[in-house]
Amino acid sequence: MRVGFVGLGAMGVGMARNLHRAGLLVSVWNRTTEKARALGSELKVASPATVAELAGGVDALVSCVSADQDVLEVVRAAAPALKSGALVLDCSTISGESARKAAEILAPHAVEFLDCPVSGGVEGARDGTLAIMVGGSEAAFERAKPILQALGRTISYFGPSGSGQAAKATNQIMCAGIIETVAEAMAFAHAQGLPLERLIETLGKGAGSSWYFVHRAPNMVRGSYPPGFRVRLHEKDLLICREMAARLGVALPVVERMLGEYAELVARGYGDEDISADYRLKAELFERTNIMRAPARGER
Repeated sequence: MRVGFVGLGAMGVGMARNLHRAGLLVSVWNRTTEKARALGSELKVASPATVAELAGGVDALVSCVSADQDVLEVVRAAAPALKSGALVLDCSTISGESARKAAEILAPHAVEFLDCPVSGGVEGARDGTLAIMVGGSEAAFERAKPILQALGRTISYFGPSGSGQAAKATNQIMCAGIIETVAEAMAFAHAQGLPLERLIETLGKGAGSSWYFVHRAPNMVRGSYPPGFRVRLHEKDLLICREMAARLGVALPVVERMLGEYAELVARGYGDEDISADYRLKAELFERTNIMRAPARGER
């Protein structure tokens, strides 16, 4: 299939490269034109001026953008130009309701929509090892497999439109708990005077370990939070989780706590840092008691 890719952010660039390695990518588009032109030139693929122009030359469009409205704008722009039988695979994290709306917009054009949110961070996007959760028709899922297999290692079909997003929301709730726990544990370890790099190496092989701990706790040791997954974006995802739970009459304590902490980080100007910046708030718990020690040599 001839595939076009829309959305060249931290995740999208790696995903587009993997589609190119698989011999599928023919064009890229990004709201920032210069970014699309640079990648298009590097990979020797087209970088059309509009989404509609990209859509007119592909069998499948893959998108990875920031928010619900962005997805719907891409779908509305692409719908009239896509040929009958084309596929749209959206790898963004949005609400199930928006995923179903996108499918409704495309249906009159005989184009099928799959919500395909991903997990695995920028490393997974770069290495083609993402976990991909898919909602939509099972027939469309089968047709899309060559594309999905170029992007991820674990690819699971969950049901009709919106089901992939429900699975991703579940993942984001799990991540919220892990993010909070790791930040709190690392602040505690720092206050105890432990050698943090050695601690990560040891506990990374223990029962309490996780991908997040191994890959993001080092940010806390360095005091540097380059965006793998920005605070603002996980905040957006958790607001979706809050809304989905509220429809069932439930408030989720972990989600509510993390939304409060993210709001504080955003208010302080840290919204574009990696989610591991939650450590800033946990470290302050110990600073307030005047027992947080200075970083040991080599731990800055």
